[in-house]
Amino acid sequence: MKKLLLTGVAGLALAAQMASAQVDEDAPMGGTMIVTYKDDVATLDPAIGYDWQNWSMIKSLFDGLMGYEPGTTTLRNELASDVQISEDGMVYTVTLKDGIKFHNGREIVADDVKYSLERVTNPETRSPGAGFFGMIDGFDSWNAGEGDGLSGVKVIDDKTVEITLSRPDATFGHVLALNFASIVPKEAVEASGEDFGREPVGSGAFKLAEWSPGQRVVFERFEEYHRENLPKLDQVTFEIGLEPTVALLRLQQGQADVPGDGIPPAQFLQVMNDPAQADNVIEGGQLHTGYITLNTQMAPFDNVDVRKAVNMAINKDRIVRIINGRAVPANQPLPPTMPGYAEDYEGYAFDPAAAKEMLAEAGFADGFSTELYVMNVDPNPRIAQAIQQDLSEIGIDAEIRSLAQANVIAAGGEADQAPMIWSGGMAWIADFPDPSNFYGPILGCAGAVQGGWNWAWYCNEELDARAAEADAMTGAENEEARIEAWKSIYLDVMEDAPWVPVFNEQRFTLTSDSIAGDDSLFVDPVHIPVNYDYIYSKDAE
Repeated sequence: MKKLLLTGVAGLALAAQMASAQVDEDAPMGGTMIVTYKDDVATLDPAIGYDWQNWSMIKSLFDGLMGYEPGTTTLRNELASDVQISEDGMVYTVTLKDGIKFHNGREIVADDVKYSLERVTNPETRSPGAGFFGMIDGFDSWNAGEGDGLSGVKVIDDKTVEITLSRPDATFGHVLALNFASIVPKEAVEASGEDFGREPVGSGAFKLAEWSPGQRVVFERFEEYHRENLPKLDQVTFEIGLEPTVALLRLQQGQADVPGDGIPPAQFLQVMNDPAQADNVIEGGQLHTGYITLNTQMAPFDNVDVRKAVNMAINKDRIVRIINGRAVPANQPLPPTMPGYAEDYEGYAFDPAAAKEMLAEAGFADGFSTELYVMNVDPNPRIAQAIQQDLSEIGIDAEIRSLAQANVIAAGGEADQAPMIWSGGMAWIADFPDPSNFYGPILGCAGAVQGGWNWAWYCNEELDARAAEADAMTGAENEEARIEAWKSIYLDVMEDAPWVPVFNEQRFTLTSDSIAGDDSLFVDPVHIPVNYDYIYSKDAE
């Protein structure tokens, strides 16, 4: 590995648990791939894009200072040739690689780094990722209306940037690898204005060749990409407007290569029971947890024993069967592949009798009535019905509120509106592979605000303080202690039971016979859903 791949960053602990992709350096160059999607792409602006569909597209168009080894969560230098970290973990000195160009032909310099970091954190940009950069010196004052720009980002010379933090943060290496930290050319952003998301210019393996709204988006190889012999494909075409069932039919007829929206639930067993198709299904874990939130600010879920009783009432194995075994039951917020996951923790066992007894001891011998909010897209209403049946066994009458995703999210962001929410379709997938990312936005006090994602409205100030202490533990010598600290935090969260963790969903990707690459590239944990840069065409052989 290079001189510095941010030694001591928490993601390295996860990297040790995951196999590296076997990238075929001799794979043929050329050929094309067709990926299908139902919905049009919202934006390809890395400061704005924040959904399942455009995440890997943006990663293929843009580079940041840091990235990941293909198919893994191992950090690597991307645009940076070297990163030096001060002993106190407060100052990052970044040296850029020589000769790296944007798609418009201009070489990247240090001023581009400062511009890009200030663009994403500028309140006027309204980036959903701005908060990730809160540890950079000057962020807080700028967002409070004081000062102008990030005082912590200084250009030393054309190839050197110095980034000073306001506090040590062990996650900063992962932050620099986020799409939001992609480096963009100022002149292209200013020329396009609000249309930059439709006219993106980056330095990634592919560049945008065509965008026909509602029909197709076409990427073509960037011939001057800084990594030799990449990308493998000449072109990737994203066909838009195809229902998942139609997309599957197109693939079966040889007219598509990857159904971007996944295998339709109704056809999943049909595909898996057909040996010819099953051979082309790639399964992989993801940094995901599906859960039921219990609003700790609304009675009776302000009673911890009621919350524990609900945890014991839910038959998670049955819910996994409803989705054809496409997940594993969960007993804690973190998924099994995340550092800090407690392998020896047993959680709350499925025990309706004990749950009913605990409910009675909490003063609800006759049960109570409540509401369960759910996104109205299959299979989530069916999962909600199973949860409803389980709750009825211990005397809880839960009325299902099946609504559009936006309405469920809005209800969760109000302190007194949604007593329970099944998170399916909206459940958390880590922005980066570190245990802290499962805490702050969805379990920390900062997320328990109007419009926030902490739908349990859970706020434990002691745990917040411990979380801050854990993230301040930088350096390789503190890595083990930091992960143990996070493990302890999540076990204490479960003592308060603001959630019912239900399952950790697996990813299943179906491919055509025309494309190939290491399996991990099709279920890449950070290039969700596919790492397009390393896929190759068999037809090019």
